[in-house]
Amino acid sequence: MGAMTTVRRAVLTLPAAPLGPDNPLPALRILDGTPTVDPRATEDLPRDMARQLGHAPLRTVLPVPVRDGYGRERVDTDLDALVVENDRVRATVLPGLGGRVHSLHHKPTGRELVHRNPVFQPAAFALNGAWFAGGIEWNIGATGHTTLSCSPLHAAIVPAPGGGEMLRLWEWERLRDLPFQVDLWLPEGSDFLHVGVRIRNPHERTVPVYWWSNTAVPEDRRILAPADTAFHHDYERGLRRVPVPVAADGTGAAEDRTYPLRSTLPADYFYDVPAAGRRWIAALDETGAGLVQTSTDLLRGRKLFVWGTARGGRRWQEWLTAPGAPGYAEIQAGLARTQLEHVGLEGGAEFSWLETYGPLAGAPATVHGEDWAAARAELEGALEAALPRADVDAAYEAWRAGPADAEPVTVLSTGSGWGALEVLAQGHELPGTPFPVSALGEEQKPWLELFRTGVLPPLPDGTAPGPSLVAGHWRDMLETAPAEPLTEYHLGIAQWHAGDLAQAVRSWERGLQQEGGVRWPLLHCLAVADQEGGHPARAAERYAEAFDALGAGADPVVTAALGREAVTALLAAGCVPQARALLDRLPDPVRARGAFRFLAARLLLAEGRTAEARAVFDEGFEVADLREGAEVIGEVWSALTDEPLPDVYEFRMRP
Repeated sequence: MGAMTTVRRAVLTLPAAPLGPDNPLPALRILDGTPTVDPRATEDLPRDMARQLGHAPLRTVLPVPVRDGYGRERVDTDLDALVVENDRVRATVLPGLGGRVHSLHHKPTGRELVHRNPVFQPAAFALNGAWFAGGIEWNIGATGHTTLSCSPLHAAIVPAPGGGEMLRLWEWERLRDLPFQVDLWLPEGSDFLHVGVRIRNPHERTVPVYWWSNTAVPEDRRILAPADTAFHHDYERGLRRVPVPVAADGTGAAEDRTYPLRSTLPADYFYDVPAAGRRWIAALDETGAGLVQTSTDLLRGRKLFVWGTARGGRRWQEWLTAPGAPGYAEIQAGLARTQLEHVGLEGGAEFSWLETYGPLAGAPATVHGEDWAAARAELEGALEAALPRADVDAAYEAWRAGPADAEPVTVLSTGSGWGALEVLAQGHELPGTPFPVSALGEEQKPWLELFRTGVLPPLPDGTAPGPSLVAGHWRDMLETAPAEPLTEYHLGIAQWHAGDLAQAVRSWERGLQQEGGVRWPLLHCLAVADQEGGHPARAAERYAEAFDALGAGADPVVTAALGREAVTALLAAGCVPQARALLDRLPDPVRARGAFRFLAARLLLAEGRTAEARAVFDEGFEVADLREGAEVIGEVWSALTDEPLPDVYEFRMRP
């Protein structure tokens, strides 16, 4: 008999770039780079897929703040970790970083089953910015990496099915206002990490749901899944059905795309898994051994993401990890066939399923052979022998029958206070995932007072408005609260989120007509509204006025964030002298950052000082929060010279 699961605390020390402060400006625009599909590409897709592709897309990432305060300087840092372990497998989980499984170690073979990033380096890949590569991540909310990628989750020990301990992670996902939980345990003597996932809709309305479990694996693997076709998606916004394993990518060349290093360009391959077939995906090395992920049937989608061998993909790999570290690919599993879809969850209902992760091996000559059907059959047989499909279904039923609702025994870490606020305001009952009042913090205090008294407390002098809430019940409270400038500011943001743009502008304009300490935040909101409405000149004027309204002694984080947006808006409107004047007013440490050095190069180019702009490139800079797929650095370089873009600045993901 093997040992039962234990859960213990640990410390993981990694070279890490500090996350820094969140952006204090409201996220009125969705960040660039969110995956989309050209509408013309949907004409030949299955009808249900085409319908779900257009279902409830996000306009913004409100109420979540943008997380862009990190840099590129790494120092050795102790990270809180939780270890889930039996005598066969050890999983290391980071509760303060979205519950990421940093490592999955198989003890009998000594194998690391996932790509374990040797550093913690945030990059702007999440919907709200900061994300990091490696391990197994839990993506919920909307198409893209979750806004919780670098956020703490609640964590506790609960009784596992069949005995032993189970690690529960849970939080309130704020884009869709949904509570979710992730339970991790290792059955006695098992080689497979079991992961029970539940998403609950406590509301009366149907809510669009997104979930993809994302596993980083070494890229020198073959990826196998039970499909003969896949839907290919790339940075040209196309979505087309292609054969598996041999298919043409964006270069037009046909290759076996189940080997990540045989793709030239970054791309997604969403496997069209038959409805009646077992759901699984595996990454195998040259010996035929590696990692397999399988699940109960609700988690229907399987995907391979490759960076490709072109310069842009290789540069991104370097950007996300340590110099000289091996590259990775991603194997993923989701609720829909593609990550571009959202699935409706009815009021009062839930989605729940079980996933497992563990070692698997097949005959190398077969799993790496040209006969795709034989390779799949070999591995499917090995999987059935190691972990029968019926056993996975039975483990799910055992978990869902009681342990999924079990209350925490030992609390290990605390997440945000937003779930506690929502439970308090709406009276939700969520067995197994408590959101205690003790979790409420400073960010929730003004909203708690609004809920209890109907009035937002005044803003302390010299401080920026805190986070806004945008759900319908909070908007209703704001509409009936006294119409103070701070209330009008938050009300306008809630109206903007709801799509009532004209009313949002009216609220912000009403706030400006009153005396109060939120002049610059209101002007900033109106400037963004002008940009979105196609009025760049008026937007530039309002940005400049907002920056002037900051006054002496402003929070340096606000100064940097507003200054960056203002200079960019002034440049876009052709107000080059004004952009120069504003940039020169920023503190020297701010202007020394990579993002502002690049902004200075753009300004020099607009001033006709091309040699000086080129010198900025030659001296070197790094834009820490450069978005996935961003091409702006290459565009500025091309305006300066006909020379090839240096590798260090090559982040383009398209041909």
